[in-house]
Amino acid sequence: MKTVRAGAASGLTETSRAGVTPGVANADRTRAASQAVDTGRAGAVSRVGHVGQARVASSVVDAVILERAAGVLRLVLDRTRGRVPADDPALVETLLDGTAPEAARLHAARRLGLDTTLPARALAPLHERPRVVPAGTETDAVGRLGVGPAVPVLELPRSWAEARTALRFTAEGTPQDPGPRVVHAEELGGIALLADLVVPGAEPPPDVRALETAAATTPWLPATLHAVAATTSLRAAATEINVHHSTLQDRLAHAEHLLGWPVRTPQGRLRLQLALAMRHLARPEP
Repeated sequence: MKTVRAGAASGLTETSRAGVTPGVANADRTRAASQAVDTGRAGAVSRVGHVGQARVASSVVDAVILERAAGVLRLVLDRTRGRVPADDPALVETLLDGTAPEAARLHAARRLGLDTTLPARALAPLHERPRVVPAGTETDAVGRLGVGPAVPVLELPRSWAEARTALRFTAEGTPQDPGPRVVHAEELGGIALLADLVVPGAEPPPDVRALETAAATTPWLPATLHAVAATTSLRAAATEINVHHSTLQDRLAHAEHLLGWPVRTPQGRLRLQLALAMRHLARPEP
């Protein structure tokens, strides 16, 4: 009994020396543990909040990135698809059809690889499908070609109409059909009005009939008269067809007799130029 009491007294004395009673110590430890748990929960909640905010921010960024990527992809696909069917007849037909909706024509232009903010021009090749090219593009024509004026994309139907008119003024470039094989509508000026007066395949005007009759019996006549009409002097015309100046004078005297009007006067030369142009216009349409 003395030992137990001594031990109890000893333990009580040591605890008392520490200044804390057993009950108080246990309560402190409980409160500390509770505070630790609360702090941990608060930290966890805080961490969850940060993660949630990060996820929301990440979703917004992802959406922006995806939207921009989709825009770039659409642009690339439009350009890629535009290169493949660059001569797609259906797209070209839509683009040149003035009765088609503007939205359809703009879509066709993009599919054809055209920049709808820049001018373009229509091409009317002989015996081939129509074409559309950006303004400034070199025309690599092999045969006869009418070139329309450079216009905004939505005005390409007008360019196409003028290109077809220009095609009627072209020639094969042979001795029997001399003249330019490529004609630009912008260079015709007022002479383009002749296209409305001369019906293809119909009875040609009298001066054209005179030309055809004379050319049928005189092979050198078409090239000689074209040289006179297209150059600035008779000497230049002689050089153009590679004959002596005196030879040209003899030819022209004979030509004037066949045609029935002078070609060496200013008025006669203008009449000759008109007759040659109408000769092209009077041909049956291809």
